[in-house]
Amino acid sequence: MDQIVTECETSAMPSTAVMTPPIDLSCPQTCSSDNATSLEDIAVDSNESSEEELPCEREEHGGARAIHDIQVLTRTQDTETQSGTTQRPISLALAMSELQFWTSQGDCEVKLRLSELGPAAEPPVTVHQMFKRTVEQFGKHTALGWKEGEQWKTATYEEYYQQCRAAAKSFLKLGLERYHGVGILGFNSPEWFITDIAAILAGGFAVGIYTTNSPEACQYVAENCHANILVVENHKQLQKILQVEDKLPHLKAIIQYKDVLKEKRPNLYTWAEFMAMGSDVPDTQLDSIIASQRPNQCCTLIYTSGTTGQPKGVMLSHDNLTWTAYATGLHVRLTDANVAQESVVSYLPLSHIAAQMVDIWLTMRVGGATYFAQPDALKGTLINTLREVRPTAFMGVPRVWEKMQEKLKSAGAKSSTVRRKVATWAKGVGLQTNLSKMKGGSTAPASLNYRLAKKLVFRKVRKALGLDRCTKCYTGAAPIAKETLEFFLSLDMPVYELYGMSESTGPHTISLPDAFYLTSCGKVISGCETKIFSPDEEGIGEVCFWGRHVFMGYLNMPDKTEEALDAEGWLHSGDLGKQNTDGFLFITGRIKELIITAGGENIPPVPIEDAVKEAVPLISNAMLIGDKRKFLSMLLTIKCQVNADTGEPEDELTEEAVEQCRKLGSTATRVSQIARGRDNVIDTAIQEGIKRVNDKAVSNAQRIQKWIVLERDFSIPGGELGTLWPHCDHVIENCMAFPTTLVTSYLDKKSCEINEAESSELANVDKYEYYWNI
Repeated sequence: MDQIVTECETSAMPSTAVMTPPIDLSCPQTCSSDNATSLEDIAVDSNESSEEELPCEREEHGGARAIHDIQVLTRTQDTETQSGTTQRPISLALAMSELQFWTSQGDCEVKLRLSELGPAAEPPVTVHQMFKRTVEQFGKHTALGWKEGEQWKTATYEEYYQQCRAAAKSFLKLGLERYHGVGILGFNSPEWFITDIAAILAGGFAVGIYTTNSPEACQYVAENCHANILVVENHKQLQKILQVEDKLPHLKAIIQYKDVLKEKRPNLYTWAEFMAMGSDVPDTQLDSIIASQRPNQCCTLIYTSGTTGQPKGVMLSHDNLTWTAYATGLHVRLTDANVAQESVVSYLPLSHIAAQMVDIWLTMRVGGATYFAQPDALKGTLINTLREVRPTAFMGVPRVWEKMQEKLKSAGAKSSTVRRKVATWAKGVGLQTNLSKMKGGSTAPASLNYRLAKKLVFRKVRKALGLDRCTKCYTGAAPIAKETLEFFLSLDMPVYELYGMSESTGPHTISLPDAFYLTSCGKVISGCETKIFSPDEEGIGEVCFWGRHVFMGYLNMPDKTEEALDAEGWLHSGDLGKQNTDGFLFITGRIKELIITAGGENIPPVPIEDAVKEAVPLISNAMLIGDKRKFLSMLLTIKCQVNADTGEPEDELTEEAVEQCRKLGSTATRVSQIARGRDNVIDTAIQEGIKRVNDKAVSNAQRIQKWIVLERDFSIPGGELGTLWPHCDHVIENCMAFPTTLVTSYLDKKSCEINEAESSELANVDKYEYYWNI
């Protein structure tokens, strides 16, 4: 049977039920093709027939007509086969008289996954309703903070709201149509937030675009969402749009929100010009559009990175955003601003749902303050912003925590002998104390050693990082090394893992101070459910989600939507995982990346790759090769410097890597001095580490037989990450230099060639879509 874990309130919660929204839905729940007509204007007599199909009736792949029918629908139980295993439903057809859980059309509505009790019973609200409530409760509190020169400027929630309304009216003036996109291409700023919310208030879709996108990639997103307006940060981003402007038939205007325009063009505006142009639009016009919006309608598009084809537009409803903000805030115990205002630093790309949920929606829900980092935050200025803002919550992707770890280690290595000994002692105390807490140890007062270590070391480290007020440090979006988690745990700074994807509006499971476990992604958010689909003998199966955070569907992609959502509304993540008896979720890999050897052995690569990186800290990335092969091989890369402007990996090793080389007895300072077996000392160290991993292998088939160190690390600009592997020409070149490369082997002194046919299996690897699909 499938395994289901539900996180509810302390009281027993009955079986989850599905309801249509408990709001005034006096109109048929259909799609709308008339941008000027609100849903209240639509009336269809159920006793009359019509020769004209409504848009929802044309939904592909068996979509049922969406006829309004307010009722409670109890989710049917999983169908079992004679063998007792659950079969995944293959059809999304629902009863003709009900809304569907999914759609692939932007102007349709969906059934909400409501419950009778608990957080999932919270009444659905739109983005505007949540925003208005925040303004009424926390209107005088700081909402946004940004730097102009050396001075911090702020805006209250009342000012923030008025700016959003002004921008929304300007969008209407420019001709923004209902259910059309407003693309945003630039670094985090007040203008980004205002554009996003204003697009929603005006009835359009808020669409973040990756700042690293090529002109062609920008064109695809803008064309896919029928963007009427594109808002860009500066001249550099503007040039991308101008190169493809003639290929965007729906585009009506472009707005540049930073710097002076270097050229005047028709329909190109500065931010000041844009904000002023809607002043003559009546408030009643905007209010009418806002009043027509429903919680189960789409308002935001998040485009996936396109690792398995063209990027998919993840459609998120008002309820997806507002309920997830409510449930997540409740789960992690955020405080309302009238008690103690939460504050965050916005620096992660807002084209990702992770950054949007933390920076925009969670803070809005509790009246928190968002302060914007500088555009060069990841080049080194983030630490300065953290010290000035001193946030109460901080979200960092693994690489951010790893960089902090490297800097702290580097600074520690330069300290005096006495300081290093004190720090080592304190870290030992911190690690044991926090591991004891993790395992449900004694709740007795802290030991004298811990209190002394906190005074001498822990507080100083937190202050140096600007995290002395931070009680919630989180990591997500990719796997993080156990070594990094233990490092910060030893400094009395637990970094809590969370897990989710764009399709779940961000988080699904979250670790908490009193409920965390190393290498686990935590427990399911209150009001949501996790199901392990078709678990094997070890309890590992596909991780499936249920809850009001589950997305509406992929825009204009019914086939992909049907692959992700089954008939009962469960979101199939494509991730493999298991849960322990306490409900902690552990991700073990992805279904598509499961290796099946020539001998028929099923091997999840991620645990082996992670084990190698833990055994050999010098390794940056490890990629296991072995599908349909007789044995396993591995591609390795070394930790190196990254060009802050381009994101390209460089030849120089990181400070941490250089230090590790010195400890091993190597003088290497560059990747090129190590790659392809050029450094015998490093090769020996790597082989010894791989041998330790092999010694723990559960079978001979899971032992790594061959490996090679590549000339450069994986990267997004290089094509290995966040794109299609078949387009990754230089990886193939790395594996077939002459045209074949001898793969280093110490287990077998014979050489093993990776020829073109073997290298082609790289094209089938669907990696780095891990954890959040963002």
